[in-house]
Amino acid sequence: MKRMPIRVEPFSTYLERRRKGSIYPVIVAGETVYVSGLPPFDPDTGEIKRLPFKRQADIVLDQMKRCVEAAGSSLDRVVKCNVYCTPVEAHFGEFNEVYAGYFPVDSPARIFVHVPSWPGPFDIEVDCIAVL
Repeated sequence: MKRMPIRVEPFSTYLERRRKGSIYPVIVAGETVYVSGLPPFDPDTGEIKRLPFKRQADIVLDQMKRCVEAAGSSLDRVVKCNVYCTPVEAHFGEFNEVYAGYFPVDSPARIFVHVPSWPGPFDIEVDCIAVL
């Protein structure tokens, strides 16, 4: 099966500045779209800043939406989300509030996993799988 990497601007550039090697936010394989988890890049500067949790959640979900759409799919076609979050009890409820705005009906399968920390000043990443 052929894989097609998609560079999604500006996210690809943000990633390439921080890591070495080829990094793609999105891979399409057959009829399936795989979106990498991305930190909450500031939409204006590309930097990762300490932001309120709800704002971080909104940024990562908006980034995910833009990546899925760049691959030719949509949030309506997302079948699975994996949420990775630092272990603050309030984050679960706050994330659910933001998530409901992106998936108001028939939300995809999802897991919410606590991670101890990130190598940066942020609390959340979300990756997903969608179909074309």
